[in-house]
Amino acid sequence: MVSAAEQMAANTSWSALGKATELRKRILFTLGLLIVYRLGTFIPVPGIDGVALREFMDGAQASIGGMLSMFTGGALGRMGIFALGIMPYISASIIVQLLTAMVPQLEQLKKEGEQGRKKINQYTRYGTVGLATLQSYGLAVSLQSGEMVTNPGLFFIASCMITLVGGTMFLMWLGEQITARGVGNGISLIIFVGIIAEVPAALAQFFASGRSGAISPAVIVGVMVMVVAVIAFVVFMERSLRKIHIQYPRRQVGMKVYDGGSSHLPVKVNPAGVIPAIFASSLLLLPATISTFSGNQTSPVMSTVMAYFGPGQPLYLLFFTAMIVFFAYFYTFNVAFKTDDVADNLKNQNGFVPGIRPGKRTAEYLDYVVNRVLVLGSGYLAAVCLLPEVLRSQFAIPFYFGGTSVLIVVSVTMDTIQQVQSHLLAHQYEGLIEKSQLSGKGKKRARRKGGTRR
Repeated sequence: MVSAAEQMAANTSWSALGKATELRKRILFTLGLLIVYRLGTFIPVPGIDGVALREFMDGAQASIGGMLSMFTGGALGRMGIFALGIMPYISASIIVQLLTAMVPQLEQLKKEGEQGRKKINQYTRYGTVGLATLQSYGLAVSLQSGEMVTNPGLFFIASCMITLVGGTMFLMWLGEQITARGVGNGISLIIFVGIIAEVPAALAQFFASGRSGAISPAVIVGVMVMVVAVIAFVVFMERSLRKIHIQYPRRQVGMKVYDGGSSHLPVKVNPAGVIPAIFASSLLLLPATISTFSGNQTSPVMSTVMAYFGPGQPLYLLFFTAMIVFFAYFYTFNVAFKTDDVADNLKNQNGFVPGIRPGKRTAEYLDYVVNRVLVLGSGYLAAVCLLPEVLRSQFAIPFYFGGTSVLIVVSVTMDTIQQVQSHLLAHQYEGLIEKSQLSGKGKKRARRKGGTRR
């Protein structure tokens, strides 16, 4: 049986977007801030030798990998003020969430509601500044050792660090503003726009390889079919649910007795969404970035690390897979689907799983179900994210065809569309309430007029 809310959501028309003034303002606000982000990727860091950087990027395009440019929207290749991207903030979020699960004081803060959440966000911002400072210093030293600086020295390192750290903090602020006053998750949308902006260049490179004979037409057709299949597979998996039956007992309110109802508790196959892929990718970015820009000046330690953990290496693939699986479980049980909280909410609402006692037993049952579901969900994430590594090593395919980029684009698109539909549905509810209030006032006036005529 379809509920009234679900039926209304299904009948929601996109033509109502023109009438939803608040939603239209949110969309325009989001687009405006994303345009600001794209403009910032083209503003260069002061002191960079543009000619030397361009020549270096032309020669190192294959080795730098699509992952670095993907998360920065091409700003790293141009050494724009947003060259570090939003990765320091994501890395800081990983560290803070890990510490929250291990440090009792932080765990207590998390349970204190809004005030505790603000304090944890403050710690995350401090961590972002620290990580961005370290990464900007490593990048500045690497640029200087690679002879891509007009005036090397302490002044360049200081100016480069200030510019890059400021750019990252500004991006963090943009993401928070989009989340609060726009549509969708701001951090995810920033990464999404960076991917979409780089797709045309990747397509041009791909088809140019086909025209030159480096890639056969059969491979080109096969890749296109594969991209469509991967998108369909990601959409299918992101919409897949495991429904847990919930029963509500009969209850008495005053002299009335209400029959017990039943519903379903939806558990997504991938409750963590695209977060595990972003988290795992962010941990692999810094060594590749420093190694890329330091060129022949790479230290022996960094050379050893890149030899074993470079893109396409077995240890790299193994570490990438392990991190995706770990963050899929960690983020699900600590953020996306906290079984203890869900069990307590069901108990407070007098709901229960048939055959399972409320409270601790329900939480244990939910742990059992979610653990089994996540085996499939984490495996799906790892398979999709490892796809580009196989393509690059076997067919020299650009990174953007499949894998993490497709997962991010599809997930963020679905999430943003869902939020837009939620705003449209809320607007539709408001319209119905206003109409009912107006019709109620009209009936009262008619009754009064009828009474005076008598």
